[in-house]
Amino acid sequence: MSGLTRSFTLLRGAGTQMIQKANLSHKPAKNVLSAGEQAFVMVTFFVTILGPSGWVLANLENYKNKDK
Repeated sequence: MSGLTRSFTLLRGAGTQMIQKANLSHKPAKNVLSAGEQAFVMVTFFVTILGPSGWVLANLENYKNKDK
């Protein structure tokens, strides 16, 4: 019974806590990226993230048939 009372006390106390909001500010970028730089970064992200996963999916049958 004391465990149940403690649970209610914890639940009741959790609703009264104050949480601070983050201080956000909006400022323009210090260095503006050109369209070429943006394209290079996007291609680099896509190749590094999707390249290995695509290679694994393309060779999935080889992994399934591998002798153990």
